[in-house]
Amino acid sequence: MGNEKTAIQYLLSAPVIVAALGYFVDIYDLLLFGIVRIPSLTDLGLDEQGLSMQGASILNWQMCGLLLGGVAWGVLGDKKGRLSVLFGSIITYSIANFACGFVQDVTTYKLFRFVAGIGLAGELGAGITLVSESLPKKLRAIGTSVVAGVGLLGAVAAYFTVELFSWRYAYFAGGGLGLLLLILRIGVFESGLYKSMKDFDGLQKGNLVSFFTNKDRLKLYLKCIGIGIPTWYVIGILTTFSNEFGQAMDIDEQIKPGLSVMWCYVGLAAGDFLSGFISYYLASRRRAIALFMVFTLVGSIIYLYGGVQSAKGLYIMCGWLGFGIGYWAMFVTIAAEQFGTNIRATAATTIPNIVRGTVIGMTTLYGFLKPVVFELHAAAIVGLICFSIGFYCINTVPETHNKDLNFIEPE
Repeated sequence: MGNEKTAIQYLLSAPVIVAALGYFVDIYDLLLFGIVRIPSLTDLGLDEQGLSMQGASILNWQMCGLLLGGVAWGVLGDKKGRLSVLFGSIITYSIANFACGFVQDVTTYKLFRFVAGIGLAGELGAGITLVSESLPKKLRAIGTSVVAGVGLLGAVAAYFTVELFSWRYAYFAGGGLGLLLLILRIGVFESGLYKSMKDFDGLQKGNLVSFFTNKDRLKLYLKCIGIGIPTWYVIGILTTFSNEFGQAMDIDEQIKPGLSVMWCYVGLAAGDFLSGFISYYLASRRRAIALFMVFTLVGSIIYLYGGVQSAKGLYIMCGWLGFGIGYWAMFVTIAAEQFGTNIRATAATTIPNIVRGTVIGMTTLYGFLKPVVFELHAAAIVGLICFSIGFYCINTVPETHNKDLNFIEPE
C-alpha cells in the first residue's frame, strides 16, 4: 500500500502536472491551424484551390519552424537546463498565437505560424526529459503517458473553442493559456540528473554535432526518428486532408478536417495514456510500439480502401487511427532514454520535431502523386513508405525499458 501511495505521489508531482498542462497548451496551438485552416483562409478570401495549396504551404512553414526550433531548444535544454526551454518556448508561441489572431493576409499568416512553430518545438521534448529524469525508472513510461494523455486533449479543446468562437478568438485563447501556464511553472525545480553534470569538468553539453561524429550514435538517432514517422503520416495526411478523401470516397456529407483532427486526437489521447501501461505490463517499449503500429497500419488500409460510406464512418476511422498512433509519448520517451544526460534534451526535442518536419516531404509527395494516381492511391503510396521505415526502426532499435538514465554520452 505504501509503494502504491509513493507511485501516486510521483505521478502527481509538479514536473508531471506542469509538463502535462504544458503539452495540453502545446497541442492546442500546434493543431489549431489544422482546425481553422478552412474558416481562416476562407475569411482571408481564398478559393477552394487556394485552401488546399496555401493551407499546405502554411502548414509547411509551421513545420519548418518546428524543425529549427527543435534544434535550438534542444541544445539550450542541455546547455542551460530543461526549465529554460519550458519558459522560453511558451513565451515564444504565446506571443505568436496572439499575432495570428490579427493576420489579414496569407504572407503574414505564414510568418507567424513559422514563429509559432519555433516556440512549439521545445515543449514536448523538454517536458518528457524533465519527467523521465525526475521519476523512478519503473514509472517513466506511465508518467510520460499521463503527460501525453492529458496534453493531447488540447486538440479537443481547440476544436470546441473554434466551434464556440471565431478562429481569431481561438488564437487569442491559445496565447492566453500559454501565459497562464507560464505563471504555473514558477517554482518547478530543475532535474537532479542535469544538476549532477556540474561535477564533470569540461563536459560538452547539447552538442548536436556529436550525433553525426559517431556512426553508431547516428544510426540510433535516425532509427528513433523513423519510429515516429507513421504518426505524422496519420496526422499530416489522413486527417488533415480528410475532406479530399471524403470527396474521393463519394461521401455526400462534407467532411470537416477540424472534426477529423479532433477525433484523431481523442483516440490519440486514449492510446497515449494506455501505451505506458501496456509497455509496463509487457516490460518492453519495442513490443508496445510495434502493437500500436500494426493497429495503425490495419486502420489506414480500412480508411483508404475499406469502403467508408459516411462522414460518421470516416470520423470513427480517424479515432481508430488516432488510437493507433498513441505510441507518440512512448516514442519520445525512447528518444530520451537512448542518450546520455549531456545530450538527452537535444535528442528528445529534435527527434519529434524532425518527425513533424517530415510532413513537408509527405505533403509534397502526396501533392505530386495526386494528379497521377488520385487521392486514395497517392496517400497509400506515402503510407507504404512511412510504415516500412517505422517497422524497420522499431525492430532494430535497442530496448530501453528499465534503463538507468544516470549516464553521460562520451565525446
